Formats: sequence, structure tokens, C-alpha cells
Amino acid sequence: MQDLVARMNALCDAQPFDTTWYVKDLATGWEADRGGQVVVPSASTRKTSILMHALAKVHQGRLRLDEPCTIEARLQDGVDSGTWQYMTPGCVIPLRDALVNMIITSDNVCTQIVLERLDRDELNAWCKRIGMAGTTHRGNLPPPGLPWDHPVEAVASTTARDQGVLLERMVQGAESAEAAAFLGATPDLCRLALDILSWQRLRNLIPSMLPQRAKVAHKTGRGPRGRMDAGVIYRNDRPRFILGVFTDRVPETLPDGLPGHAAACATAGRLARLCWDAMD
Repeated sequence: MQDLVARMNALCDAQPFDTTWYVKDLATGWEADRGGQVVVPSASTRKTSILMHALAKVHQGRLRLDEPCTIEARLQDGVDSGTWQYMTPGCVIPLRDALVNMIITSDNVCTQIVLERLDRDELNAWCKRIGMAGTTHRGNLPPPGLPWDHPVEAVASTTARDQGVLLERMVQGAESAEAAAFLGATPDLCRLALDILSWQRLRNLIPSMLPQRAKVAHKTGRGPRGRMDAGVIYRNDRPRFILGVFTDRVPETLPDGLPGHAAACATAGRLARLCWDAMD
């Protein structure tokens, strides 16, 4: 595994941007990281914790998965992620489908629908309680027109390790009522959350260099400063390892003229492949 760490770090060292990562072998408990506790913009990786916290509210009876949610024109304004921004206002979908679209297409109309039903202070307290010490949720949407070098505090933020902690607790919760209760949920709700993550349509980061049918329960993110992804990678339909990759301060154009976001996505894919090959 030390060879794996060396290969992962060498890949990151070769890039003209910062990369932090966290990996955990779920079979042995081995873990490693590169700047795993460095606080970076979370972009849409924050939505995994929003999803799990919302499902905890379902378990408490404060939310219902069949609760009707209306696609309103006000929620479509300024949105640049997902598909509901293009749909006719007035459509009604259940909360379950808003949660699904928030994850699998990173839809920010649906993200607002969910966040308007949650309390941000409670969400942040929940994250801290379960061990996500470096994670902070801020506005419902990132401020428009953020420059490439915006401060971390301008947006929601997290760490590669925090995302790994959350994902591992979800995996444990899917198998254990006690572990699920720690998240405020049930095994069925933890399994639903992992299923939703596995339906992800945006597969240009961690899954990009894995076998085509490899199961990955993950959430991607993109922002002015970089690209990021965190998820559970499965083998034989069992969780095999967890990986979080956060690229930061990615230049718009690389020295060779190619776009920086392409290299950021490729870095996440290559890191995942190194882990996949090492943990067969």
C-alpha cells in the first residue's frame, strides 16, 4: 500500500494544481491521505451530506418522501446545474425525486427545494456531530460570478477525509441499525442514499477509468477553483474502498493549451484506477 500512496502522490505532484485525497480500504481498514484534512471548496460534493441529513429528517417524521414539491420559476433563476432549470414551472414532483435529481444530475433547482426544507444550522451541527469537522454549509447556491481565486469561505467547504467519514458511516448504516441510528436514520434509508449515489449520471471523474459497469456510489462537484468527487467503489456488488479527490486552484488553461478542468477530471480518474488495481 505504500507503493500505492507513492504512485498517487507522484501523479498529483506532476499536475500544475493542488490535489488532496483520502482513501480507505474497507476490507482491511487501511487508510491514507494527501492533505485529507485541508479545507477546500466542496462544490456539489456537499449534497451527499444534505441527502443523508434530509433522510434523517424523514426518519424523524419531519419530512416525507412523498411530499409534493413544486418547480417554481424563482428557483430556476441563476441556476447552471441540472435539468429542471429548463422545464416548465409548475411541475410537481415528490421530495424523493427532488433528492434523486439533486444527486444524479446535481440539479440546483432540486437542491434549493431540499435546502428550503432544512435548517442550515442543524445541518452544520449534524455534520460536526458525525465527525465532519472541516465541513461547513453556507448559502443555498454559490454566489454568482465568483472569481477563480475566491476565498474558501465564500462557498460551502469540506475536506477529502470528511467525505470519506460520511460515506463510511453510510456504508456501516446500511448494514447496522446501530450505525444507522448514529446518522439519525435506518438501514433502509442508508441503503436508499447509497442507491441514489450509485445512480449518478456524471461519471467523468472517479468512474471514468474504471470498468464500464463498475458500481460507484458517488457525488461529483465543480466550481471556479476545481473539480472534485467522493464515493464508494464496489466490487462484486460489495463496497470495496472509499475515495475522495479534490482538485483546487486549477488553471483555466494548462501550459500545453488544454483546459485545466480536463486534467482535473483525468487526475481523479487515474487516482481511482490506481486504487482499483491495488485493491483487486
